[in-house]
Amino acid sequence: MKQPWPNPRVWRLSHILPRAAQTRNFSASLTQQYRTLETLENATLETFQQECFQAEKPAILPCAEFQNLPALKHWFKPSQHKPTTKGTTPTASLNVDYLQKHGANAFVPLELTESARDSNLQSDATETLSFRQFHAPLTLFLDWMRMAETTPQSTRLYLAQCQLLDLPPILRADFPTPDLVSRAGKGDVYDTNVWIGHPPTYTPLHRDPNPNLFVQLAGQKVVRLLAPEDGQAVFGAVRRQLGKSGDREAAAIRGEEMMHGRERILLDEMVWGSPVSAGGDGVGLEARLGDGDGLFIPKGWWHSIKGVGEGVTASVNWWFR
Repeated sequence: MKQPWPNPRVWRLSHILPRAAQTRNFSASLTQQYRTLETLENATLETFQQECFQAEKPAILPCAEFQNLPALKHWFKPSQHKPTTKGTTPTASLNVDYLQKHGANAFVPLELTESARDSNLQSDATETLSFRQFHAPLTLFLDWMRMAETTPQSTRLYLAQCQLLDLPPILRADFPTPDLVSRAGKGDVYDTNVWIGHPPTYTPLHRDPNPNLFVQLAGQKVVRLLAPEDGQAVFGAVRRQLGKSGDREAAAIRGEEMMHGRERILLDEMVWGSPVSAGGDGVGLEARLGDGDGLFIPKGWWHSIKGVGEGVTASVNWWFR
């Protein structure tokens, strides 16, 4: 007789991780798994090279490093709508007029999800009923963002992993390459991408083959990170539980199977099903990013990202060597 699938809300590392992985300080109850990632107070090029880039250690970078990005001024403006949650900070909205003026003919990658609550499964990862990726005119996305600012939408659009090359030159110029990217290593920028949507947004657990400088442009995101071998243990165990290889390449991170269904449920619970440790002894790291904050993610470090809060959430990242 086939065994029933366990409730994902009580699924724990001890159920699916191999014994060797459990001995690597993973808590069977998923408590104290993450600790707060520290901010690199002195983000000079030399300090960044030694303490982050060469040491391959993640760090939050102070917003002063990126406050002069033209996109912060051109792409966003204060929202005309007050936050619906008392005590939250003022939110930003997308400067639709500016983007329509300069990018009306751009053709961009979009992700569409249609959501509903399944009363039998309590995880928020079960809300997605369908997921589809496609390319469309930027104007379609801008029209949706304008509507979503005032009216909740059951159908959601996310401008995900939009390469700067997809945009016209005047919009690309709003994202000059930071010195930390162009001078810390060989100066080889592999790719630059823009991400824009309304929370909640989601990127599943994955790793990148190149160092990653991630800058939050507007709104808030939370990033959880695991060191290479710890993240591989989690990812591989989930894949094996599903009867799949644990060695899938990171290039498939936004594939349909990871963005909804059982794999998303398991990955979401494994990464996000535990609180941050108050004692600072967690296995993983958590970074909470606001407007202008930067995050350095070394190559091979596993990470998952969620857009939270209200208003627009937007980011840009540079993969470089």
